[in-house]
Amino acid sequence: MTPQEKLKKCYESFRQRIDFVPEVALILGSGLGALAEEIDIKAELDYKDIEGFPISTVPGHKGRFVFGYMDGVPVVIMQGRVHYYEGYPMTDIVLPTRLMRLMGAKVLFVTNASGGCNPSFSAGDFMLITDHIANFVPSPLIGANFDELGTRFPDMSEIYDKDLREVVVKTAKDLDIKLQQGVYIQLTGPNFETPSEVKMCRMFGADAIGMSTACEAVAANHAGMKIVGISCVCNLACGLSENPLSHKEVIEASDKAAPLFKKLIRSSIVNIHDYLEGNQK
Repeated sequence: MTPQEKLKKCYESFRQRIDFVPEVALILGSGLGALAEEIDIKAELDYKDIEGFPISTVPGHKGRFVFGYMDGVPVVIMQGRVHYYEGYPMTDIVLPTRLMRLMGAKVLFVTNASGGCNPSFSAGDFMLITDHIANFVPSPLIGANFDELGTRFPDMSEIYDKDLREVVVKTAKDLDIKLQQGVYIQLTGPNFETPSEVKMCRMFGADAIGMSTACEAVAANHAGMKIVGISCVCNLACGLSENPLSHKEVIEASDKAAPLFKKLIRSSIVNIHDYLEGNQK
């Protein structure tokens, strides 16, 4: 089965079960899953119930779509994502993003947990993603083009929408939430980076390191979605801290930051909706 055929099958499987058109697609990273249960839920769909859909195997990632209204805004939330290091082909990793586009979502809001390689960052900081580096993972656009989604050679000069970033910056300021800004780099994982690899990422211009997000943003940009992303810097990358890195530390840090992070995400989504509505008038 080709990736295009698999996407079509997943969409048909979704449409047979769910009658809901989202405006914003939200991918929740580690420690943020509970946000999906705090909205006005209209429907839920487990990944395992979608024919051909990749299943998340990472602890803390529940593995389902939640449909509903976040303070009046129609959203579809991925409560858990799949990662390249889980062994899936890249087309499977971005299949959920493409599926949410077919559902009707116009905006992709991505979140993740990351390690900070900018020495001015601290554990617990939130970083608005201004750009990314994705050269260390395969492009999700390799292979036959999804002509129904986008052009063969999409422009990548502004993947993370400048106007939406400004909305998030203003939202954080209004909420008195400290918000860093910077470049996110996606590596394959699942191992954490060596000190020399962290130095390399910093030399390349990265401020935060993770194992997701950039590939999803590339697929969403190809499909014509507006993208905004916030990373929770859960620890300082290897070489910037004396403590060994662990997934447990990432979960603990993201859980601690979750209340503020959820507040920022909710308000940002409402303000993005209002901004887009105002521009359409």
